[in-house]
Amino acid sequence: MLGACTSGHVQKYLPDGAVSAGENTRVNTIYGTVEGYLDGTIYTFKGIRYAKAERFMPPQAPDRWEGIRQCKLYGPQCPQTETLLYNDGNTQSDYGFGNQFYLEPMDEACQVLNVWTPGINDSKKRPVFVWIHGGGYASGSGHDLPCYEGRALALKGDVVVVNINHRLNVLGYLDLSGLGGKYAQSVNLGQQDIVKALEWVRDNIALFGGDPANVTVGGQSGGGGKVSALLAMPSAKGLFHKAVVQSGSFLRLSDPAQTRPQGLEFVAALGLKPGPDVDLSGFSYDELLAASRKSRAGANPVGDGTVIAMGPMDAGAPELGKDIPLLVGTNFNEFTFNIGIDGSDAAVKAALQRRYGPRTDEFLKLFAEAYPGFPLKHAVYADLNFRGGAVRQAAAKAAQGGAPAYLYLFTWMPEENVLGASHGMELPFMFNNVQNMREMTGGSDRAYRFQEKVSDIWLSFIKTGDPNLKGIPAWEPYSSENGFTMILDDEFRAARHHDDALLSF
Repeated sequence: MLGACTSGHVQKYLPDGAVSAGENTRVNTIYGTVEGYLDGTIYTFKGIRYAKAERFMPPQAPDRWEGIRQCKLYGPQCPQTETLLYNDGNTQSDYGFGNQFYLEPMDEACQVLNVWTPGINDSKKRPVFVWIHGGGYASGSGHDLPCYEGRALALKGDVVVVNINHRLNVLGYLDLSGLGGKYAQSVNLGQQDIVKALEWVRDNIALFGGDPANVTVGGQSGGGGKVSALLAMPSAKGLFHKAVVQSGSFLRLSDPAQTRPQGLEFVAALGLKPGPDVDLSGFSYDELLAASRKSRAGANPVGDGTVIAMGPMDAGAPELGKDIPLLVGTNFNEFTFNIGIDGSDAAVKAALQRRYGPRTDEFLKLFAEAYPGFPLKHAVYADLNFRGGAVRQAAAKAAQGGAPAYLYLFTWMPEENVLGASHGMELPFMFNNVQNMREMTGGSDRAYRFQEKVSDIWLSFIKTGDPNLKGIPAWEPYSSENGFTMILDDEFRAARHHDDALLSF
């Protein structure tokens, strides 16, 4: 097993292996032949086009091609501005340093995906993990973080890893359906792209050694929200069989009664008269972005009733997501790290007094009951918002009476690192990629040992829909009665209703 302890030593690096390409790295997809490369024992394909789309129009199948298409470089990400700010020399932060975001080429033709697999054209049926990146609904890509590279997880678990790019921000989440005409279906376009990617997986992944009948979709932050939305999309039914939502739970969608008028305001902000004959093809991305900000349009998935039928856990939703096992959870700190207090008891209590006033002592009592042994400063740093959303999603899933929901809380923190168990800290561990993100994890032997357990949990769920492993406490499916959470730290801990009172506070 990659990275397993041997004689007290932690193996920290992927095995050496030659990189090669050529005839033995080619796959004949239904659209044409792609050539990737062999990285050690893992076949790697980058920038495969899974769809095409005109601006603000639903995606279509990609054009077929003749000859051999080279797929050895990552394709473009959707045009955006937010991710770039992390690497602005004037605004660098501890969070940006830890994440080491890549700066990537941008293009509206961003419907591309990447594949890592232990075998091609071998008729084996490996579990498939399709990853949807974070960045809210406005930024990010399938490779803007070093840990997203799928090689290590594919190698360790004998699985096929796929990650995707899709339309974002105003290009992917603007609701123009109120215009009618050719834009009648121009809503949730980013989500429609994701479904097209899943259709590509269904139709092609067997050639890459994967099993189209055993597909798990996962995502973190905005990616987790997109996975949640997939659970309510009729067009996605049957395209995936398990779901992972990491720090991205939500139960409700934007209301078309608000988003359709915003779409009309967006068109007016461009200086056009809203109507079915409008043509939006001639504007620059910056002009589109300015109009979206002025009209507050294009921010989130919309419950339009067709593309996304309803909220993912609404009363009518069980028929879409009822039989999909769910792994869902959050991190202990999320975005509450490095907030500028000195950590002394006096500073902590002063910060809490400003927040809770006369109820500060009550809050401190509830925090100590929920997290015994945690330093007092964590009463300030602990996240209560993301965690509450995950609990509600797990409870709603359990109420469907179908496949189980397994709830976790990630509390592991690196040494000498102000980020704590921050937003995204679990990513290098579940991807088996601590080596790729030492700036975030610290890269200690302790981090590599923890990686072994966390990546094993994700692989177990990807393969079977059950995260239980030998050597950890029994992980019960969540229910409102048992309130079960698996706390992920150096030593895993099973908890029941441990923070109910704190979340209610």
